[in-house]
Amino acid sequence: MTVLVTAAIVVPAVPALAAPVFKVPFPCGQVWGGQTRTDHSPLNAIDFNRADDVDDYVYASAPGTVDVVGDQGTSGYGRYVRVNHGSGYTTYYAHLNNWYVSVGMQVGYGTIVGTVGSTGASTGPHLHYEQRLNGSSVRVKFDGVEALYYGSKNYTSSNACEGARTGAGYIDTANSGPQNLYAGPGTTFAVTGSRNDGVYVTIYCQKAGQSISGKWGTSNVWNRIGTNQFVPDVNTYTGYTGFIPSVPRCP
Repeated sequence: MTVLVTAAIVVPAVPALAAPVFKVPFPCGQVWGGQTRTDHSPLNAIDFNRADDVDDYVYASAPGTVDVVGDQGTSGYGRYVRVNHGSGYTTYYAHLNNWYVSVGMQVGYGTIVGTVGSTGASTGPHLHYEQRLNGSSVRVKFDGVEALYYGSKNYTSSNACEGARTGAGYIDTANSGPQNLYAGPGTTFAVTGSRNDGVYVTIYCQKAGQSISGKWGTSNVWNRIGTNQFVPDVNTYTGYTGFIPSVPRCP
């Protein structure tokens, strides 16, 4: 008698999609109260609050591409932004007062997507934040650690903190348009690029140069944010007026 032996076919498991490293969606070092609730919609969303938070800046919590800038009026999310991070992951930022991004814009840690508000079906100013995988809401993680479910907890942001040893800020122009970058500390130098309003920047050194007027007054201080890339300090929000004590002077 002939016995047929059939070998089992082993199908390798499909690897799990790599999740981005999500950060708390606020500037480096800020502390925000986050609340999760069993009656929240969707269940895994977090509401963020802190005192006097209307118009506080909201950061992208991971690199990605803006694929929705929406306004649901007095219902639902109100003004909101969705960022697509790839591998099926998206984040939602809802009840915003204003947007600082547009569809198709590339964002990263430190990019301002909007400001905290109370638009839509909101009873008070806060940020409604979600992480989704393939369209379904999932439990939120920051720096790889799952948020508290269910209850309230304070979260300290590590978003865009890599510039803390030098200087950190973001482009903040009077007309909310792109800011030209120059090869030196003045508008007579060659234009070497541009940065959108609201984009986070690291300031490596500062230098006195041409005095110009901008969003934050008139000053001759210029910030170097890259090789041969200077931006006027008056169009850069850093929390300081003029020279920053911790930032070296450019040679």
